[in-house]
Amino acid sequence: MRRQRRTKIVATLGPASSDRAAIAALFRAGADVFRINMSHTSHDSMRTLVSTIRAIELEVERPIGILVDLQGPKLRVGRFASGPVTLSKGATFTFDEDPAPGNTARVQLPHPEIFSAIEPGHSLLLDDGKLRLTTTAVTPGKIVTQVNVGGNLSDRKGVSLPDTTIPFSALTPKDRSDLEAALDAGIDWVALSFIQRPEDIAEAKKITRGRAAVMAKIEKPQAVNRLAEILEIADALMVARGDLGVEMPLERVPGIQKFMTRTARRAGKPVVVATQMLESMINSPVPTRAEVSDVATAIFEGADAVMLSAESAAGKFPVEAVATMNRIAEEVERDSIHQTIVQAQRTDPEPTGADAIAAAARQISETLELSALICWTTSGSTALRVARERPRAPIVAISPILATARRLSLIWGVHCVVAEDAHDQDDMVERACRLAFKDNFARAGQRVIVVAGLPLGTPGATNMLRIAFVGAEAGRTL
Repeated sequence: MRRQRRTKIVATLGPASSDRAAIAALFRAGADVFRINMSHTSHDSMRTLVSTIRAIELEVERPIGILVDLQGPKLRVGRFASGPVTLSKGATFTFDEDPAPGNTARVQLPHPEIFSAIEPGHSLLLDDGKLRLTTTAVTPGKIVTQVNVGGNLSDRKGVSLPDTTIPFSALTPKDRSDLEAALDAGIDWVALSFIQRPEDIAEAKKITRGRAAVMAKIEKPQAVNRLAEILEIADALMVARGDLGVEMPLERVPGIQKFMTRTARRAGKPVVVATQMLESMINSPVPTRAEVSDVATAIFEGADAVMLSAESAAGKFPVEAVATMNRIAEEVERDSIHQTIVQAQRTDPEPTGADAIAAAARQISETLELSALICWTTSGSTALRVARERPRAPIVAISPILATARRLSLIWGVHCVVAEDAHDQDDMVERACRLAFKDNFARAGQRVIVVAGLPLGTPGATNMLRIAFVGAEAGRTL
């Protein structure tokens, strides 16, 4: 099943899309990767979803990626004695460690690590940013604030601290348990929530030990400020615009999205744009014009993937939402402006043999108008370097390792094929031509370019490219 677009689609599973028929329908509509949100999923339900996706994968004979999204640390206020309270603008409000129910003057903040990190002048955002307070004084076990934007506050509402770096791990005990269960189930990607620093990624990588790729969700200003360091360790980025828009001024989010997309592309690492992309389709069979433009902007920018959250997880029209995103991507990528933007954003290759080969393969494929750019890859690095170049020719990644093909299902433009490893260079080229013919990437008489690392099976050793004719025998020997 060949997609007619390069940008990938991530669809979140949930109550509206948890049985086999629904997941299969989402895949047929265009979903390339399925996201399982562990904030709302038990271990048993997660394992059932993974098993269902793998069964569909066998049926359609296409590798399908699975992304498990960890909940991350949740900061919440305590409870109130008499129900919701109203905080008025200009009022003084105190957070403390006293477990007694709160009132209009104070409430418990059951996170001692905050008290040691926050400073006067730092902001506190409550209930997804609806209420905004500024710290005026900090004493042991007490934070005194002034209300800048008031409103109603009730039990256990969330707290965001955009100015404060809190000295705790991005992996809570629940996250560690969820991560181990997900790794045992054989998932492909894990997304870390509310990271602040590169050490958060390193901690997760010690646990995954290569069993899954690690995606950094950028939701906090602290993470934006250290993006280069985080990207050096992470395998991918997610522009998590929902929480990012709570912790930072909304008007800054579009610029940060573009900055992250271009930074990730220069580094040759995938980037996913997420949150509220087709939000109105939770209840409507068609999106707003502004939402279509939002999705298109991410695709014009060259994002590897765009993601649906509640639209596919809990909405009334999950299949329609995926199909709509699929149509938008196809139409944008046909637009001549898309190719102009992609070319304008292309950067010089890194000074490595692998990047030089990938850049040369892209240039040769465009100069000679080759039908496909085929990568033999064990680790996936060859396909990643080629995808970084955003070639006009389709990218076909052939791997003997199913886990590699599944991870590559997230990468821009990469059509993944699982096949037995080649015996030698001639076998590699011959089979590449046959597979390109089989999946309709090339016809007899057309030419393709083959990129690989020699010796075969050596991860990260991209050092060979070869132009090959697809002969008439390619169809007869399938």
